[in-house]
Amino acid sequence: MKEKRILCYGDSNTWGYISGSNHQRYGSTERYPKILAKLLGINFEIIEEGLNSRTLISEDKRPGKEGKNGYNYLIPCLDTHDPLDLVVLMLGTNELKFAYQKTPEEIGVVLENFFITTILNRKSQITKKTPKLLLIAPPIVNENTTYCKENNKYLNASKKSQELNQIYENLAHKYHCHYISNVGLETGVDGIHLTKESHNLLANKIQKEIEEMIKNEEI
Repeated sequence: MKEKRILCYGDSNTWGYISGSNHQRYGSTERYPKILAKLLGINFEIIEEGLNSRTLISEDKRPGKEGKNGYNYLIPCLDTHDPLDLVVLMLGTNELKFAYQKTPEEIGVVLENFFITTILNRKSQITKKTPKLLLIAPPIVNENTTYCKENNKYLNASKKSQELNQIYENLAHKYHCHYISNVGLETGVDGIHLTKESHNLLANKIQKEIEEMIKNEEI
């Protein structure tokens, strides 16, 4: 089988941020893109593109947080890693920050107009094909943690993150994409970042979806 190239595009949970740490990262056997690479084997190349604090389109105004707008880097990223067979997209948590004042519905519109349509229509300059998309609903935020309560950082985010699950699923159906819900994806002590166990669970869920795509000759 020809090697399949898969891009994992996301925020700190794709980067592997350890919940409750001071910017510590899960190791190469612990974060989900690396686990996925091991599960799939030598016929797959898994490309990690996780960035702490990455948003969909919002600009992070904090000092030292330049470049967090996920859309601004999306097309250069797709072209950098061309050709791609599949993009695994898990973004949206940072848009739930109180500072950005976005409803779940608004997040869904942004996801659709800036990300889903861009990815599905970005034709490879090498193969002339467009990548497939696997959409993942970000984990449910626990806004009652000390981290989330600080300066009301994630005020009202718990309910909003729950609502994103159905919104993302509806968009996946609309565009005939594959989809993984956030069911079973637990966050750690900060209420935002996935536990080590959830990284492993997510990798296994993604593997099953990819195997289904291979079986159906979608990628």
